[in-house]
Amino acid sequence: KVVHCGPGTGIAAARRYPTGCRRPFWLVYHPGCGQSGIMVQPLSIVVVEPDPDRARLIVDALTDGRDYEIHVVAERASLARQIVQVKPDLVLIGVADPSRDIIEELTLASGPLERPVALFVDRSDAGLSTAAIEAGLSAYVVDGLTSSRVKPVLDAAIARFRLMQRMRAELAETKRALEDRKVIDRAKGLLMRARGITEDDAYALLRKTAMDQNKRLAEVAAALVTAAGLLG
Repeated sequence: KVVHCGPGTGIAAARRYPTGCRRPFWLVYHPGCGQSGIMVQPLSIVVVEPDPDRARLIVDALTDGRDYEIHVVAERASLARQIVQVKPDLVLIGVADPSRDIIEELTLASGPLERPVALFVDRSDAGLSTAAIEAGLSAYVVDGLTSSRVKPVLDAAIARFRLMQRMRAELAETKRALEDRKVIDRAKGLLMRARGITEDDAYALLRKTAMDQNKRLAEVAAALVTAAGLLG
């Protein structure tokens, strides 16, 4: 995403009332562009914090030297709707008195598989820490809501989220490769029995068919296995 800069495009803090929301949230955006006249759109962050002083601490820390688009949500009940509307890159949540249910509810509403989610709490215990990890949080900070820690936590949350994304992608690819291998082996077995050919010849036939049809080898193998199942 890019935003073209020009005269009159600077946006200061603006107060908005989203559809269906009785209380406002703040949008803080400090744009700046280089000589090219093109600016990369800043990171979009939703800050969930009902306490205005704590919310201002987070906003001030984030806007000190960096450009972010920040939406502060005061009512946790409206978080899921705000997430759908804003589609943020990252979510920072402040909870003074957490519980397992609150952690799970807020994390689920924030979409931890789609974006980094960092949670600041005033107190915790082993059970809450475990709940936070199981819920998929990218960062869980106890008694650490200070202006000097907000940016490092944000950076750490982004780094951990990207790491987890890579791990999930690698795991999914490994699982797919194993499933592909199984179905290819089954297809080779069917060809070997039906045509009385060797394993190498069966594999070569599957590969040639896949190339001729411009399909993945596993797709051709799966089609053969399905057809064999239908024919009994």
